[in-house]
Amino acid sequence: MSYAKREKISTGLSGLDAILDSLRLGDNVVWKVDSLESYQRVVTPFVHQALAEKRRVVYLRFGAHHPVIDPALAGVEVVDLNPRLGFEPFASTVHRILSTRGRGVMYVFDCLSDLVSAWATDYMVANFFQITCPYLLSLDTVAYFSLRNQHHSLETIQRIRKTTQLFLSFYRHEDHYYVHPLKVYARNSPTMFLPHREEDEKFVPMARSYEATALMSSFMPREGGAIVRQLDHWQRLFLQAEELFASGASPREQKDMVRHLCRHLMGKDERVLQLAETYFSLTDLLEIKRRMVGTGYIGGKSTGMLLARRILHATEPEYWEDVLEPHDSYYIGSNLYYWYLIHNDCWNLFMEHKESEQHGSFAAQQLRSRILHGHFPSAIRQEFENMLDYYGQYPIIVRSSSLLEDGFGNAFAGKYDSFFLANQEITPEERLEHFEDIVRRIFVSTIGKDALVYRRQRGLAEQDEQMGLLVQRVIGSYRNHYYFPDVAGVGISYNTFVWDSSMDPHAGMLRLVVGLGTRAVDRAEGDYARIVALDHPRKKPYHDGDDTRRFAQKDVDVLDLNANTLTTIPLNSLMGEDIERVLARVALHERREITHRGKLSRTHISWIPTFDILFEQTDFAERMQKLLQTLDRVYDYPVDIEFTLNFRDDGSYCLNIVQCRPLQTRKIGQKVEIPDDIVEEHIILKQHGGFVGGSLIQPIRRIILVNAPGYHELSLAGKHEVAKIIGEINMNTDRTEEPTLLIGPGRWGTSTPALGVPVNFAEINNMSVLAEVGWSRGGFVPELSFGTHFFQDLVENEIFYIAIFPDRAGVLLREEWFQALPNDLEGLVPRARGYENVIKVSSLSKELCLRADVLSQQILCFVNE
Repeated sequence: MSYAKREKISTGLSGLDAILDSLRLGDNVVWKVDSLESYQRVVTPFVHQALAEKRRVVYLRFGAHHPVIDPALAGVEVVDLNPRLGFEPFASTVHRILSTRGRGVMYVFDCLSDLVSAWATDYMVANFFQITCPYLLSLDTVAYFSLRNQHHSLETIQRIRKTTQLFLSFYRHEDHYYVHPLKVYARNSPTMFLPHREEDEKFVPMARSYEATALMSSFMPREGGAIVRQLDHWQRLFLQAEELFASGASPREQKDMVRHLCRHLMGKDERVLQLAETYFSLTDLLEIKRRMVGTGYIGGKSTGMLLARRILHATEPEYWEDVLEPHDSYYIGSNLYYWYLIHNDCWNLFMEHKESEQHGSFAAQQLRSRILHGHFPSAIRQEFENMLDYYGQYPIIVRSSSLLEDGFGNAFAGKYDSFFLANQEITPEERLEHFEDIVRRIFVSTIGKDALVYRRQRGLAEQDEQMGLLVQRVIGSYRNHYYFPDVAGVGISYNTFVWDSSMDPHAGMLRLVVGLGTRAVDRAEGDYARIVALDHPRKKPYHDGDDTRRFAQKDVDVLDLNANTLTTIPLNSLMGEDIERVLARVALHERREITHRGKLSRTHISWIPTFDILFEQTDFAERMQKLLQTLDRVYDYPVDIEFTLNFRDDGSYCLNIVQCRPLQTRKIGQKVEIPDDIVEEHIILKQHGGFVGGSLIQPIRRIILVNAPGYHELSLAGKHEVAKIIGEINMNTDRTEEPTLLIGPGRWGTSTPALGVPVNFAEINNMSVLAEVGWSRGGFVPELSFGTHFFQDLVENEIFYIAIFPDRAGVLLREEWFQALPNDLEGLVPRARGYENVIKVSSLSKELCLRADVLSQQILCFVNE
């Protein structure tokens, strides 16, 4: 059936029906009005006519203006919405309302122009209309919308006009109402698109040209601000801010503008916004705008990085001025994320994916494919090109910076992707293509399993989660065909891993590596970062001697400019006078003579990064302690930073803070008494140190054990299957009812199954205690990964972590007790038959008690009689 033959619906105004040949089921009607009263003039008869015909009427109420339908009118369903929760929650809620109300409903929406104050840019208003209008059409509804005249950019008006079925101008002039149809889909007449004046119950076309000329000329803007009114609200806002700054406005006026801009740039976390409004000036915010691509929020990661730098400069400018390296970051606004989804026909799949929450569903697969193969508008591509021209061939890193990321309570550590670009493509076109591919890959990480589970687990599934991006020049130096910083690391202002009773947790800690910081924020297979307690920087969480060599960094992450990629190389393969000057400041130079049959065969020269020389010869430890304590004090909360350090020719150093976020951490808590009268056969585990998570008393009612010898003998596929079985058990684990100890060989979450069980975090997130056990024969070695993304996940989920080395003196692990436990595996996971010699699941008849005291570093797990 053609569109023109659809069922006719009356506007409630017979004269208007005559002009339009009535409405049709499926019509979206957009009224461009001069006032809200004009909109009410067309809404009221439409609603009364629909009610008289026994049709269902739904009024979507979200504007700051007074209601356009009398709330007391019987028969109208009023649904209140809050656009300030963000675009995605608002659009998702509207989608659900339309879905549940079904077909043939008459809708009235509040004035769309009121959404601008909530979303900063009317570009997002067009996005909302572009996804809502087609869905209404598919449901055979009739929907009324309105826009205030001269309130939106020409681009926004054109996008809405192109999408809708009817676009009508309606206004009052000299005691008469006028309607001017600008678009009427699938209907036509010789006078349909003329202005019409309302007379009695008719609308009379302005058939005489001189009448139309006089009428239309009266609405032509005469003042010089006509061009400004054609700009997007976002553009007008920053133009106003520029004018305010140039005019030398009072501090109070500038502060009010700072507050307004922060709420459009920085996000919705009130604690972060308070800090931003305190420390950012109007100049700072205008500089951010000048380095933005697109519009919207710059996201949590960008905000945290900028805020940390401003706090330090504001508190002690002279102390930090020469040490903090300048930055020249760019910010890709979060609105691009939703634009990309909508304009690449992803939105319906996005909604379906959110509702099903199934990572592997058909909708999810289609959505990932469309995101990865979508396109960007030419205007955005041009801005991308300008940014890449600015950086030239310097390597850059593109980092996720979502709206919820790095806020108070939600770190999203490692949940979204970030990528290094060596930037060595031959042509600018190739660089642009590579960059766009990286943006797509970060966008698709928002629907990754870990991110979805994280949001759902923390009650964030319905919150606005736009993805902004932070683009930074990689801080470092060219060394032959490699590029990397001298040192990189993670800093934490509150150190719950105090392995010595003399350490103060408030002094903070560092995790240091040579080269790119990827080896500091992630667990590096078979490699170790240097852990530093800042009040005792020379003390190590292991014994000197062979342990110094064993637990030192052996590989370095660098950007290989020849291969145009991130790569890992042996530290001792770095050659050259420049890099040796760097290593001499952070590493021991070891010379070992290798003999064969009693004769010297060769001399082995190696570097062992202990960073002791850095602490002995510079004020680095003191300065980093002060930095972390300053941020901790201002945030009134523990913080977690990522940074780089580079040495100058004169031996001094410069710092660059690349990330700062509130840290989710357990406080040390009160001292926990470790009983000394437990019968020995009731002790399951006893050791000194080797745990992360503060002091606690934790009951344990279930054990999940992965047997090291059995796991070692499995094929690669078998090892991955173990991870899936653990994930299935985890999914059905209730931490409150059955607190569980998960214990297994080597590193949980490794990407190398030969080093441990390759679970992702969503497959172990319901555990109460996580234990990694060393087994030298199988090559399984735990790692106390304090400061990594893995550590952050453990802390945020309140999972206590233990590294157990049974062969070490003073460590008691009663393995025979575990072996004697019954195995409930097959009953829980029937498909796990055949893995009973590898995985044991046992609900305990007698509860265990785990006690840990972080100050004395004692830990004891025993049968609670």
